[in-house]
Amino acid sequence: MAAAGSITVWTDSNRAPVLKPVAAQFKADTGVDVKLVVKDFGKLADDFVTQVPTGKGPDASIMPHDATGRLVQNGVAAPLELGDATAFQDVAVQAFTYGGQVYGVPYSTENVAILRNTALAPEATPDSYDAMIEAGKKIVASGKAKYPFLVGLDPKTSDPFHLYPFQTSFGVPVFNWTDQGFDAKELAMGGEKGAEFAKWLAAQGKAGLLNLNMTGDIAKAQFFAGKAPYFLTGPWNLADAKKAGITYAIDPLPKAGSEKAQPFVTVQGFVMSAKTANSVATQKFLVEYVGSEQVQTALYKEGLRAPANKAAYEAAKADTDVAAFGTVGEAGVPMPNIPQMNQVWTDWGTAQAQIIGQKAADPAAAWEKMVTTINGKIK
Repeated sequence: MAAAGSITVWTDSNRAPVLKPVAAQFKADTGVDVKLVVKDFGKLADDFVTQVPTGKGPDASIMPHDATGRLVQNGVAAPLELGDATAFQDVAVQAFTYGGQVYGVPYSTENVAILRNTALAPEATPDSYDAMIEAGKKIVASGKAKYPFLVGLDPKTSDPFHLYPFQTSFGVPVFNWTDQGFDAKELAMGGEKGAEFAKWLAAQGKAGLLNLNMTGDIAKAQFFAGKAPYFLTGPWNLADAKKAGITYAIDPLPKAGSEKAQPFVTVQGFVMSAKTANSVATQKFLVEYVGSEQVQTALYKEGLRAPANKAAYEAAKADTDVAAFGTVGEAGVPMPNIPQMNQVWTDWGTAQAQIIGQKAADPAAAWEKMVTTINGKIK
């Protein structure tokens, strides 16, 4: 563990150049040396869990929010005092909330939306799924496109992440949210609303609107080739859209049910080690420096993800892409950060694929069986 006069912060190669001058400023202001260690982002959570208990871990680390519950349950993350939590987007603070306490300083948010080919569909995406499909079919009938709508799916596990906005529009969250965080005792996906969503999935699969053979890569290629007016995707595909010469707009997600469509929001931030020998300096660096408008703006310019700091986000909204995705994200919900979520994805995706692929004789029964199976695992 770092000596009292220094703190060690794990980061990744993308964020390290931004944090280097921040660390230098922190040392100039406080005398505390910030040692930045570059790690593979995908291995951060695993390494944090294994190394912090040995005393070889960092004082703080960049982290995806959905690892929060696992870190807390393993006793390796310490709660943080954000000070003025209203300085950050609500969904970003929720994302790092576990057991009623906040365990991270959020710095960016990300979510899906509808990417619309404006050459094919000059008008804004309709606010209902059925209306969007109807508009798309008219464009296909005119000979200008091949598909009314695209979303990439996996043949065996569908894609619950991308389809989640449609699911929530039926009033079917994965877990319910409480003031303590996500209620992990049981899924909230069962019952009549879950059955209705399952029937909807089956109908979309039968109509070919949700296609298990339309993988993410194929969907992207078809959209960039101008074969569809609407594509459900995230900001990670914008650079390729520009390279392909697609003129696009980013629109809110249409609802398939009667309630609003809420996408998952994924958040990145910084967590503090429960074993840090210098919690005061570590918290100060994370909250007052990394959490500041200035630093979050710099991090945004590097990664082009919407800042979690509200002031930085307002400034970043000068970029219309960031503003559009951010507006959709404001209506979203954080992807559950509880360890129980690890028991959900496989069965959830498999059931979706079976229903979409017309392999479930009774979609509602298949869905309820999935809920029962997962509840058994998380209990």
